[in-house]
Amino acid sequence: MNKGKMILGIVLAAMVMAVPFRSKEARITAARAIAGEGMLRLVENSMEHPKVALTFDDGPSAKYTPILLEGLKERGVHATFFIMGKNIDGNEGLIRQMQEEGHLIGNHTYNHVQLNKIPRELACEEIQKTNNEIYEVTGVYPSYIRPPFGAWQENLELCVTMLPVFWDVDTLDWKSKNVNSILKIVKNKVKDGSIILMHDEYQTSVDAALKTVDMLLEQGYEFVTVDQMIVT
Repeated sequence: MNKGKMILGIVLAAMVMAVPFRSKEARITAARAIAGEGMLRLVENSMEHPKVALTFDDGPSAKYTPILLEGLKERGVHATFFIMGKNIDGNEGLIRQMQEEGHLIGNHTYNHVQLNKIPRELACEEIQKTNNEIYEVTGVYPSYIRPPFGAWQENLELCVTMLPVFWDVDTLDWKSKNVNSILKIVKNKVKDGSIILMHDEYQTSVDAALKTVDMLLEQGYEFVTVDQMIVT
């Protein structure tokens, strides 16, 4: 393929990826309509791996997070950690390790409060205090927040310029503490673009998370951090 055709192919692939369909089949249909069969292979290659984001709340845990980080490193997988401000003291090394190994660090409030049940000023303080402590450790202010219980207060973004991140696959790992149950939920609910909710404060969660990674890698999934998921 000459340079001109290559550029054309990239542009056409980008056009197809911008089509507002989540399924691969819909985009392939669009590829045929826009570019014909000749560019179909290029578009298929650009969609080769469905993406999934693995996220962990409530940590870091001095006991279990190191095991999880080691397992993710061995598999070459990056995750997103929404950490609680009150768990930062004494775990600064773990947070730096997350950053150094390519994981995304987000905010999960200081005391795991339900943000829509407290005054706005206190909600802002919970978030900003955690942001400041994360910055002291990493040199970076978080851009993403996982609201505890998925509860976001209306207009809270006016005092904190952050994006709330929710989920579509709740493993209920904190409740079942059962590896097989967690894996079953993931298997039944995961799809391209899923954000999986887990926690890094239980051995069963760590075991299930690593088994989830192995299972989804085998199925062709690519693991990304939530910022990459939102960009894509």
